[in-house]
Amino acid sequence: KQWYHAEYGKQWYQRRVRVMLVIAIIRTVTMYDQGTQPQVYLVYTPFHENNKNITTGSPVSDAVLNMLIVVSLVVVMTCFLVLLYKYRCYKIIYGWLFLSSLILLFMFSFIYLQEVIVRFNVAMDYITCGYIVWNFGVMGIISIFWKGPLILQQAYLVITSAFMALVFIKFLPEWTLWFLLGGIAIYDLFAVLCPKGPLRILVELAESRNEPIFPALIYSSTVMWTITGMTEPSDPNYNQLNESNSSTPSGNAAPSPNRPSAPNNTGTQQHDPEMEPPEQGVKLGLGDFIFYSVLVGKAATADDWNTVMACFFAILIGMCLTLLILAVVKRALPALPISIFVGIIFFVGTRFCIKPFCDRLAIGQVYI
Repeated sequence: KQWYHAEYGKQWYQRRVRVMLVIAIIRTVTMYDQGTQPQVYLVYTPFHENNKNITTGSPVSDAVLNMLIVVSLVVVMTCFLVLLYKYRCYKIIYGWLFLSSLILLFMFSFIYLQEVIVRFNVAMDYITCGYIVWNFGVMGIISIFWKGPLILQQAYLVITSAFMALVFIKFLPEWTLWFLLGGIAIYDLFAVLCPKGPLRILVELAESRNEPIFPALIYSSTVMWTITGMTEPSDPNYNQLNESNSSTPSGNAAPSPNRPSAPNNTGTQQHDPEMEPPEQGVKLGLGDFIFYSVLVGKAATADDWNTVMACFFAILIGMCLTLLILAVVKRALPALPISIFVGIIFFVGTRFCIKPFCDRLAIGQVYI
C-alpha cells in the first residue's frame, strides 16, 4: 500500500539523518575522539585501565562488568518508569523527561557550540553564545513538550538523540561500548518479547488506556509496531486521537491501539480501510536511534570510511529485515537486535579483514 511505503520512507530518512549527523560531528569536532585528550569516563563504568584500584586487569572483564552495571541501571530505571505510568504519576514523568531534555538542549548544545567555535576559530562573545543557546533550547522545549511544526519537533528529537549518542561515544571505555551494544540488544529482546517485559507492559498499558506515550521518551521506548485498525470520523474520540497524533513525532514510540470502526448510522458510505491510510504507521523509539548512532559514530572514530559506510548500510539492512518481519507478525518487535548484531559483524569484518586487504592492494599498487 502507498501509506506503507510512505511510512517506511520516513523511517529510513530519519535514520540516515541521525546517523549522518553524528558522523559529521565526530569528523569535525575532535572533542569526541577519545585519543585527543585525557579520558574521563562515566561514574557508571568504574572498571577501566585509568582506575588502577578497581580494574580487573583485563579489558574484557572490565567491559563485561561495566556492561552489567549499565544494563542493570537501564532495567531499574525502566521498571521505575513503568510503575510511575501504571499509577498515573504523569507529572513526575513529565518532570523527569523535561529535565533530561533541558540538559541535552542547553548544556550539551553549549558545550558543542564552544567546540565548534574553537575548531573553526570563530570570534564570539559569551553574550552572543548564550543568546544562541537560549533561543535554541527554548524553541526545542516548546516544540517537544507543547506545540510546534512536526518537522521542527522531529529536528529537535534528532538533535537530542545525537547528543546522547555522542555522550556514550565520548565517556564510555571502548571495550565497554561494544559490549554495551550487545547487552542492550539482548535486553531489548527480553523487554519487548517477554510477557512480563517492562517495555511490553508499558505498551500494553498505553493501549488499554488509549493514551500516547510521552514524545520525549527517548531512552527506553525501543518498540516498533504497525496499526491494523481504523478510526472513523463518526467515532466521538476521533478528533481527540487526530489532535494527539498531529503532535506526536514519527520517530517516537507512541501507542497504536487497534480500535474498531464506529458504526455509521447516517446511512452514508463508510471509508474503505484499504483505500485510506491509518492515523499512525510504523513507529520507532528514539532510544534505538541513539544506539544506531553510537555504532556508526564509534566506527567514524576509526578514520576509515569503508568501516563507517559498512556499519551505516548494515544498520539499514537490519532495519529492512526488521520491517519485513514486522509486516509478517504484526506485533511489537525489538528494533535493536538485528541491526546491532549485523552492524557489529560488518564492523569487525571490514575493520580487520577488508581494510588490511585494501591497504595491501594499495601498497602493491594493485587495482581491481
